[in-house]
Parts: sequence; structure tokens; C-alpha cells
Amino acid sequence: VQLQASGGGLVQAGGSLRLSCAASGRTLSTYVMGWFRQAPGKERESVTLMSWRDSTWYTDSVKGRFTISRDNAKNTVYLQMNSLKPEDTAVYYCAAKNTVAYAGLYTSPSDYNHWGQGTQVTVSS
Repeated sequence: VQLQASGGGLVQAGGSLRLSCAASGRTLSTYVMGWFRQAPGKERESVTLMSWRDSTWYTDSVKGRFTISRDNAKNTVYLQMNSLKPEDTAVYYCAAKNTVAYAGLYTSPSDYNHWGQGTQVTVSS
């Protein structure tokens, strides 16, 4: 499966952005989908995950602010980011793993073998 992430940009603190991850080659309906981010000088970290049954997992720092969703008809996964903070600044990547297990079991980037190209999110203070 090929993934194409988009929607990043520059936003002021408190603002919102919606990222999209469009897939081609395979349907995403049986994949765990994830959003990860990597800030300069830091390791890539998981942000939010969604299993094929739409169960979700969020890292603590984004709970209540970010929402992952998927549109199987469009083969696209979204990340709605609200109340953005400067510490959310990073390159955001979408990733996919072909499994029907609970998404929260796969929080490590090394669990995923399909990646999008990344989209930059910059939050100014």
C-alpha cells in the first residue's frame, strides 16, 4: 500500500489543522493506521492509532485535542488537530500495518512497514 500525507502548514498556537493520508494499492479497511511525528533532534513518536474496527489509541499529550478518523470509501485517514501548541511542531507521518489486532498494541514506529512521506506542521507561539 502506498500512502500520501498532506495538510500540514503553519498555524498559530490554539489553531487547528487537518491532515489527510490517502492510500492506494490496497484498501485500508483491515489495516491499523497510525499518525506519528518527529521533531528536530528527537525520535519519531506515535501520536494516534486506529484499528480496522475503529478502536483508537492516543498518546497522552494529544488526548482531547487530536482526533483520528477514517473514510473507508475514500481510503483515507484523517488527523484533526485542535488547540495546537508549539510543542506539536514536527513532521507528521502516516503509517499502516496489516493487522486486525487492537491498534494500541503497535505504538512503535518499527511495527509499521508502510509509510507516507511526511508533512510539516509548524505551530508558532
